[in-house]
Amino acid sequence: MSWLDGLLGRQKPVKSQLENLFAITTASVTLQTRLGLRSTGKASICIKPIGSSYYGEAKDEITELLKLGGEETGTRAEHRRDSYGYDWLVLADQDFEDLVAAMHVVSTTLDEHGFGEHLLAAVFEFRDEGGQLVCWLYNYKRGRFYPFVPLSTQPEGRVPRRRDNAYELRLRAVMERELPVEPELERWYLLWDVPLSRE
Repeated sequence: MSWLDGLLGRQKPVKSQLENLFAITTASVTLQTRLGLRSTGKASICIKPIGSSYYGEAKDEITELLKLGGEETGTRAEHRRDSYGYDWLVLADQDFEDLVAAMHVVSTTLDEHGFGEHLLAAVFEFRDEGGQLVCWLYNYKRGRFYPFVPLSTQPEGRVPRRRDNAYELRLRAVMERELPVEPELERWYLLWDVPLSRE
């Protein structure tokens, strides 16, 4: 950051941390055996919108890479935009290792094109033995995971959406030795409207 940026109060963009993403691959064994969590085969990446033709080129390259890889692994991908204007790349693959590898390819490609700071979060969807949705979110800026257990995903009239804080804390207690878990609870940001792959 230059002295002028400091003087004007501008901050240097935080570089995304990509490598810790792979930690969820080995942790998936513990998630299943100790917590009864099974991957639904769905995951997505949230990307801050970018008004650049170079971003369009990067998206095209990602689409082509996933298409070629998907022919071998069966990974399916689609781009979506949510109601807040954020871009999402939604991935589906019943092989969890292939799913994580595809997420890493997308992240690395965006980073190599200079858009790494626009990577916001990766979301991995699981269900427990009772069918409860459990998401593990990866914060690219922090390089850390945290659990999110939504009890109600759609607001009903004036009833606010709810999450299961106690369940989330139990998940953290079990997984913090296996995953780089975010220790600051105020950084456990909520993502209510995650677009996941259509069946």
